[in-house]
Amino acid sequence: MSHHWGYTQENGPDKWFVEFPQAKGSRQSPVDINTSSAKKGSDLKVSPLKWKYVPEHTKSLVNPGYCWRVDVNGTESELTGGPLGNNIYKLEQFHCHWGCNDGKGSEHTVDGVSYAGELHLVHWNTTKYKSFGEAASKPDGLAVLGVFLKPGLHHPEFDRVSSLLQFIKHKGDRITLPNGCDPAKLLPSTTTYWTYEGSLTTPPCSECVIWIVFKTPIEVSHEQLEAMRDMNCYDVKEDCPCNELNGKVINNFRPPLPLGNRELREIGEH
Repeated sequence: MSHHWGYTQENGPDKWFVEFPQAKGSRQSPVDINTSSAKKGSDLKVSPLKWKYVPEHTKSLVNPGYCWRVDVNGTESELTGGPLGNNIYKLEQFHCHWGCNDGKGSEHTVDGVSYAGELHLVHWNTTKYKSFGEAASKPDGLAVLGVFLKPGLHHPEFDRVSSLLQFIKHKGDRITLPNGCDPAKLLPSTTTYWTYEGSLTTPPCSECVIWIVFKTPIEVSHEQLEAMRDMNCYDVKEDCPCNELNGKVINNFRPPLPLGNRELREIGEH
């Protein structure tokens, strides 16, 4: 039988290490971003972060039971520069984490403060590795762009996903994205970011991620946030689990873990 990790008291993040020992590692994510201790990037010679995406290659929207995820054909996509150097990383998928209300939901926090949600664009190092699976086992294998969501104006590009969530209400549901979605339009216009070496924030919690978390959030509407909170974590053939989340995909965020002796850097516009 497959594992049943999740976000309830019974199977939540503090229990993951039993089945996934790496969850107890020293390079875990997310972290609380302490802005006063972040090393400023002016003295760090890094090239600008650059990205290129092909909207038509965003293929399908799926409910894996713990979030929504858009699977991507990464051909011709490219993320390079910044802490990634000359390595070329290719987009594999993007997904989201959110809370039951607008006061929580992001995985990373900033000086202890949460946002309503956090979007993750997951890329893998094609310069060094032959597949996503191989990259996910290496210290520099993955690069994830983190974007905070805050309630505000309706977001037209985000709507290409949020308006379709009603069709993937149950775990295992999948639909094709009829009009694609441009990941570049989900990124903030100002490119200041924090970066550190961390892990996947869901099991197996592999310590393979170079994190790039944008300082500026994007705005999405209350209705767009509510559409995410209406998803179910169980299969259409299953009974609703009577847990404290009432079978909904909410509060699907891992709490921050210690940064330890890792370096947190702030790079970009100041």
